[in-house]
Amino acid sequence: MTAQNKSATLKSKIRNVKKISLTVLLGGLVTIAVLMTLTIIFISFYTSQKQSLIDNTLTSNYSSATQMSQTLDSLFQSMQSSLDYAAHSFSDIDYTDTAEIGGALDLIRGSSNYFNSLTLVDETGLVRGVSPMGGRLGLHISSTAAKNALHSRTPYISEPYVTPISQRRILFLSQPIFGPNQTFEGYVSGSIYLQEGNILSHSFGSQLKSSNGSYFFIVDAKGTLLFHPDTERIGENISNNTVVHKLLDNQQGKERYKNLSGLDSLAGYTKVPTTGWGVVVVSPTKIVFDQLSHHIRMLLIYTSVPFVILTLIVIRVARKLASPFVILAGLVNRVDQGEVDLPVMKPHWNREADLLTQAVLGALASFRKQTDQLTYDARTDVLTGMTNRRTFEEVIQHWIDEEIPFSLIVIDIDRFKSINDTYGHHTGDIVLKHIAELIRQAVRPQDVCSRFGGEEFVVLLRQTKSSTAYQVADYIRSSVENSAMPIDRTVTISAGIAEYPIHSAAAMELFHLADTALYQAKEEGRNRTITIQSVEK
Repeated sequence: MTAQNKSATLKSKIRNVKKISLTVLLGGLVTIAVLMTLTIIFISFYTSQKQSLIDNTLTSNYSSATQMSQTLDSLFQSMQSSLDYAAHSFSDIDYTDTAEIGGALDLIRGSSNYFNSLTLVDETGLVRGVSPMGGRLGLHISSTAAKNALHSRTPYISEPYVTPISQRRILFLSQPIFGPNQTFEGYVSGSIYLQEGNILSHSFGSQLKSSNGSYFFIVDAKGTLLFHPDTERIGENISNNTVVHKLLDNQQGKERYKNLSGLDSLAGYTKVPTTGWGVVVVSPTKIVFDQLSHHIRMLLIYTSVPFVILTLIVIRVARKLASPFVILAGLVNRVDQGEVDLPVMKPHWNREADLLTQAVLGALASFRKQTDQLTYDARTDVLTGMTNRRTFEEVIQHWIDEEIPFSLIVIDIDRFKSINDTYGHHTGDIVLKHIAELIRQAVRPQDVCSRFGGEEFVVLLRQTKSSTAYQVADYIRSSVENSAMPIDRTVTISAGIAEYPIHSAAAMELFHLADTALYQAKEEGRNRTITIQSVEK
């Protein structure tokens, strides 16, 4: 074969090799770049959001555990006060008059609703009175806990135990009775039936287990379950549980751990000062991944369609769009690095490139809008539109850190449960929203109003003394009392006030003081405003 023929054959082979057009090549490269960018965004979003959701869940659970601990502490102080009142009333009673004793016990139990039963025991251990009436009357006490209470002659809180007669799992509180000459005459005790309807289930039943699988439980100082969603587990010792073991070592906090069933969980835990019990609020880690999956799906919906359209446009005008892709890739990378503020882009000289730029900005803006909405939902009470408890806790801690003087008002709607029971929860919600609006109208723009939970609201008055806060709170109280409500009766509120830093420099203690003042307002007849100074006097 001649050299000329060899050259012709080579050229023919080159012509027969399939060529890739520049449009297809650039379009393919751009498509790969888009997919890689999306992958980076999804991985970065998943990683950052996962940790953020875990941290937020842990913080929320610890905050809930702390609040429940405070509530339990206040509840047991109230229960002990109720028994102390009962003990004084029985100091001069005729122990032979069983009818009078039974009537007095029925009255005390019915007025407070703290205990499932009340018992009056004389100094010999003989049961002189029972409410409700039962077979123990006239018998001597037999349980070890009851005997310990008799021998201690001091206020007493028992460990959970099973009663020898009724076989109920109970715990009880007792208060000694002393006569006019300080002679010991016995004690009055109140029992809580742990596996039946009691003050704990009435107070916390609505929070027992949420729709997303979160729940809480209460253990005593030995790790025995006192309160749990599964009532069959009450009385079980779970001291081997990681967080319960730390509670028994007087630790409190929040952490990710595996429970006794091996379930990966997120827990916040703290102790109840009065009793030494532990409160643990738990969320399965699975709920974090469920939320992440939902966010990823939403992100995919918001980004997939615009990016598919953009890719099709790029395929058609690949050569002209090569330069804009470099710019957009840099923008996406900056967003991936956390620079979510989108820059103002100048119009591109090429129409297709300009459309591409605006579409990407729109997709990223949609992503940011979704993130902003999630943040707003996490900080706002859906019913009233007020900020929620999380925002309140952040603001009060920020003001304390900045040493900004302020006053705290804790507001509670009087007998709100009866409104729900009488008119229904829908009408109760309308009353809540109406009162929330009255509170907002009564404060300044720089003040913070939050719905703390249920029928309870909190107001932070910036740069305000407690005397002025009293005027504001009483104005709100008067406005609520005189306001036309969607029910055929007057609605009232009670309010408690504390001032930072006069009364306390710690957020939790300040709230507890204001809540104590609120409790005093309730005790003195409701529909009134009280500052913490009044309580201390």
